[in-house]
Amino acid sequence: MALVYKFLLLCFLLIFVPPAIARTSFRPRALVLPVQKNAAVFQYVTQIKQRTPLVPVKLAVHLGGNLLWVDCEKGYVSSTNKTARCGSAQCNLIGPVACGGGICGEFPSNPISNTGTFGSIRIDVVSVQSTNGRHPGRGVTVPNFIFLCGSEFVLQGLAPGVTGIAALGRTKTALPLQLTAAFSLNRKFAICLSPSARSNGVIIIGDGPYVLLPNVDVSKSLTYTPLLINQVNTEGGFLGTPSNEYFIGVKSIKVGGKAIPLNTTLLSIDSEGIGGTKFSTAVPYTVLETSIYKALLQAFVNAMPTKVTRVAPVAPFGACFNSRDIGSSRLGPSVPQIDLVLQNSKVLWSIFGANSIVRVSNDVSCLGFVDGGVTPKTSIVIGGHQLDNNLVQFDIATSRLGFSNSLLLQRTMCSNFNFTST
Repeated sequence: MALVYKFLLLCFLLIFVPPAIARTSFRPRALVLPVQKNAAVFQYVTQIKQRTPLVPVKLAVHLGGNLLWVDCEKGYVSSTNKTARCGSAQCNLIGPVACGGGICGEFPSNPISNTGTFGSIRIDVVSVQSTNGRHPGRGVTVPNFIFLCGSEFVLQGLAPGVTGIAALGRTKTALPLQLTAAFSLNRKFAICLSPSARSNGVIIIGDGPYVLLPNVDVSKSLTYTPLLINQVNTEGGFLGTPSNEYFIGVKSIKVGGKAIPLNTTLLSIDSEGIGGTKFSTAVPYTVLETSIYKALLQAFVNAMPTKVTRVAPVAPFGACFNSRDIGSSRLGPSVPQIDLVLQNSKVLWSIFGANSIVRVSNDVSCLGFVDGGVTPKTSIVIGGHQLDNNLVQFDIATSRLGFSNSLLLQRTMCSNFNFTST
């Protein structure tokens, strides 16, 4: 009887073990990834270790996507690389677009160049560093990490040395939730992007604290707003398939404390998935629907001090100024504050000069927002420049977004995570 019991227990474990279970008895509190800005192409790049033997893999960071993918056409060698078969637990978890010849497949997409092709679902070893929220700890390994094999064609437009996309979307198979499931962590992650190409920002997967030098725990000062679900996949456009990107509810926009005139219907997501506000690391500057852009630009120009001379615009920007006329403060250039008003008048995503102004030359500084046209899918896409030096927490379990506003207010910055101490 005891032998039968042990046999049944073994069968249970083989059938129901999660597809990406950690190969370690050590349970980390959280995981940490470095993020570096490539200023030449305005992209954010992180690095993991993958394969057997482990090799470093550079990936472009994407606040969307349902599956990490890497180029398998050139130099992918691993003794632990396995192909997911149709009907397998990994294949069923993804809900593949296609299943042919017994091979489970999906379409890797590049949000930078908007290119894509077909690739097979694979399983291999992934290793990342643990953290206590203050500095990195020991490395931990996931032996059955699900990913997608892309091709060199899909790498178009990505930064040099990058061989894939780190998908951070709100799906079970994206990078954050695979890792939180493997180590039984809370289903959340935080991203803190550095504006400098010379110093790393950070992604922390799991719980805080989020401690930045000099001993500032940013997790204690976050403001919260609901994360919204767009019921239409904004990357693929499929009705009935929810988007894996992160949307928030902007109610109005203020410049210098005054609300600007807007068609507020553009701020809501309609039944076809059009409108609303989302985050993106695939665009360098916040992109606005044309009428919103024009209203913001005009209000900002009107609110600028009269001593500031307006100069000829420099593409892709529509309003530029003489840099020498603009004062400075610890929050960047001294310009009118822009506020995105969220669920009520007291919850503001505030944008100060460091995040609103782009210095294009010694003499010229421009308002760092761009015109997205009259019929964009999303009315407001908050881009990289406006995310720099703001810690943003995506709590997928509770569908809540936490944000710090500019860390310069707390006399720290995203490059102040202590990567050097263990």
